[in-house]
Amino acid sequence: MRRRASDFRRPVRRRFSNVFWLTLFGLVVLLFIVVLSREGQPESRSHLVKRSYRQERIMEGLNITAEMLSADSVARQLSDQISLAKAFVVIAKESNNLQFAWELSAQIRNSQILLSNAAMRRTPLTTRESETAILDMALLLFQAQQLHYDSATMIMRLKAKIQGLEEQMNSVSVKSSHFGQIAAEEVPKSLYCLGVQLTTEWFRSPHIQRKLKEKGQTALKLKDNNLYHFCVFSDNVLATSVVVNSTALNSKSPDKNVFHIVTDEVNYAAMKAWFTLNSFRGVTVEVQQFEDFSWLNASYAPVLKQLQDSDTQNYYFSGNNDKSRTPIKFRNPKYLSMLNHLRFYIPEVFPALKKVVFLDDDVVVQKDLSGLFSIDLKGNVNGAVETCMETFHRYHKYLNYSHPLIRAHFDPDACGWAFGMNVFDLVEWRKRNVTGIYHYWQEKNVDRTLWKLGTLPPGLLTFYGLTEPLDPMWHVLGLGYTNVDPQLIEKGLCFTIMGTRSHG
Repeated sequence: MRRRASDFRRPVRRRFSNVFWLTLFGLVVLLFIVVLSREGQPESRSHLVKRSYRQERIMEGLNITAEMLSADSVARQLSDQISLAKAFVVIAKESNNLQFAWELSAQIRNSQILLSNAAMRRTPLTTRESETAILDMALLLFQAQQLHYDSATMIMRLKAKIQGLEEQMNSVSVKSSHFGQIAAEEVPKSLYCLGVQLTTEWFRSPHIQRKLKEKGQTALKLKDNNLYHFCVFSDNVLATSVVVNSTALNSKSPDKNVFHIVTDEVNYAAMKAWFTLNSFRGVTVEVQQFEDFSWLNASYAPVLKQLQDSDTQNYYFSGNNDKSRTPIKFRNPKYLSMLNHLRFYIPEVFPALKKVVFLDDDVVVQKDLSGLFSIDLKGNVNGAVETCMETFHRYHKYLNYSHPLIRAHFDPDACGWAFGMNVFDLVEWRKRNVTGIYHYWQEKNVDRTLWKLGTLPPGLLTFYGLTEPLDPMWHVLGLGYTNVDPQLIEKGLCFTIMGTRSHG
């Protein structure tokens, strides 16, 4: 047989020897043993130092000792018993179990004395010296459980206690707000007596009647549209006097200023007497009482009918139907006065006038206001300072936007404005029937679902799209309610004194 040539021989397959495989297996086993031995070794010194330092910091913060952290700490057992016993003392007192509460309190004192003595001598408590105290306290704690002073009962009682305290706190808070509001808005006895004295003087003194007739010669000024007409609706003699006097003192032409004051029947004589006896640099002052307005009746003004409703009066005076959700300052009975709503009937009150500046009785004037009468309202009815910046609010803060009627007609982010100093174009008012708009919304709010209280919300609805923003310098707001920049006060022409701090 012929042999194949050497070039065509199949190459011999080389195999690893058994020695190589045994060596590799030995190395793997050795590496595994090393890893296991490292895991079993104690932590390095650096880790122990860090843990010890962290524990010391925690112990300092919690005011505990190393002995209290040990598994068989007697001091910790006593402290835990004291904490639980204190809770049981409260429950026992509430359950009128005063004897048991006294026993618990006595044992708490004994345990506290043991802990105090151990702390003073700087040695741990021993089981021997604390055994009696621990046993006595344990017996009392077991007795508390037999009296159903368990954790569930304790939680329920504590919840009831917390709820009761919250109700008391809410009640006290409401009373505090209520009395604070009364104290802020009520006038001192001496000032109240001023009205009585003026009324008496009005009916007794012929001098005042004669002086009034002399002033009657200026009646033509009351209808002269070339003059500056201001109106104030108030039952407060002194507050109204401040408005008139501050306007007169800062006016460049006081003889061109005409003030139309409307009050109620109770304060009519006092107002008449005061503004007849006092001169305000030639300012003309007219005083009326709204009870004399024959057109103002429940058939024409829906608000008058609502104000006479017993449910409305109860709502303003007590707020029972509101469950005290509405702040007391918004449930002020002053909103029941027709004087507060008369601002929506200015064209009817002054049928001969074309433009009027409305001033609240909490306004103080410090510069000439004649420039208000030359402001172009651009076809709008109301000129007012907007209040949607800083802490003041937009429409959604005053109106109920969950009501579809409000949601469909008014932008919730529309800028609000302030009553208190307003320029009214009475010609545009009559042309656009603004009073009719007010009546429409007032009738829709019989059930108080569109807004709750006050005159600003219906004002926002009535003059929506009919208000021209004025320069904020004309009317500075927030004085007495929040901190106002002194420079703003200095530059302002008039400002409203708001809140309880304004009556201090």
